[in-house]
Amino acid sequence: MTTEIYVERDGYIATLVLNRPDKRNSLSKAMFQAIVDNLEILREDSSVKVLIVRGVNDIAFCSGADISEFLDIRYAAENAKAYNDLALKAIDALYKFPQPTIAMIQGLAIGGGLELANACDFRLATPKSKLGITAANIGIIYNLESTKRLINIVGVAKAKEILYTANSFTAEEGKNIGLITALHEPVQIEEATLQFAKLLLSKSSVANAGIKKIIQAIVDGETEESEELAQMILDSFNSDDYNEGIQAFLNKRKPTFNK
Repeated sequence: MTTEIYVERDGYIATLVLNRPDKRNSLSKAMFQAIVDNLEILREDSSVKVLIVRGVNDIAFCSGADISEFLDIRYAAENAKAYNDLALKAIDALYKFPQPTIAMIQGLAIGGGLELANACDFRLATPKSKLGITAANIGIIYNLESTKRLINIVGVAKAKEILYTANSFTAEEGKNIGLITALHEPVQIEEATLQFAKLLLSKSSVANAGIKKIIQAIVDGETEESEELAQMILDSFNSDDYNEGIQAFLNKRKPTFNK
């Protein structure tokens, strides 16, 4: 597994780090595979309750896919399909990660970098961060799944503007259109992200995981509860978290949920 993607742990918080600073964390094919591999390991680890995704430094979250590979392994439709399938598998694995996910955006989040961030539940950034999707600059069509995800976040009109123009925009502009959850100064972004992760961690992991499944089902077009979702909701009433939450409410104290 490449060292250009690695995982750090801080208790129940895992951090997926993009570690290719000389290329502004642009994503190679090997890195897409490493994202898939690492997320498969993390999703099977029941001690992971929150996932942060970040770049290794403050220059870039991710500047997109590595264009230097395009003429070799992403040239012509046959090669492009295999590459695209792997890239989408990595993005989808992040989108479907069972616990809350936070993108900590420092510097650039362009193209595939913003696509990766949009697969997270939350996006925290600094005023210096630059965002954009530049597919129209290199003559490729942005995929349906990520386009739908973008539309779900910012709406049809803004998604068209972002995609048609391929212009970069500031994180402050991103916050104004609902793309960025919160802005923090560069010296505060790491601590602010950690504190936000700890806030999520202080809540019921049963509730958080269930909330994520319910919201994704709605976003993906479900209008009625499936048997699986209905059972998940009923099971929550038998959970230790439910008992602790009720007892805490009745005794006027903050709940302490098991992890």
